[in-house]
Amino acid sequence: MPFHRWYCSPNLYTKEEKQAIATAITGIYTSLPPFYIKISYFVGGKSTDNFLRVDVQHLARTLQTVEQKREFIKAYEKVIEPFTKGKGINWEVGVSLEDPVLWNINGIRPPPFNTEPFRVWKKGNKPVEWSESELEEGAWGPNMNGNW
Repeated sequence: MPFHRWYCSPNLYTKEEKQAIATAITGIYTSLPPFYIKISYFVGGKSTDNFLRVDVQHLARTLQTVEQKREFIKAYEKVIEPFTKGKGINWEVGVSLEDPVLWNINGIRPPPFNTEPFRVWKKGNKPVEWSESELEEGAWGPNMNGNW
């Protein structure tokens, strides 16, 4: 299901422009049911106050098996239930697992999990420059299976 996230100043477009944009984008997807198309709070090209789209881009190294993925989405749905089912709204949750190799914060590649540089980031609650020479013996290399 295509989802278009538009990040801009809330006053960049008028209400009428937002409606026109949503209608135009929805019109591109002629082979799909209109309700599949979500653009912010527009569903099927129509404004709604009763829809929430949650898009989680996950970089976790822990979600590798189908069971781990199912458990994550189950736990996530439970956490947000008071704000979704509990409010009687329609919602959709999508989780995409991203490749951490393509992830930087402030131009810095995050350090591997549970290494000294990782602990510095965690304790300071911010990214800090680090180098691979700071890693403990054996914490980096081909046996990490991409887990950084």
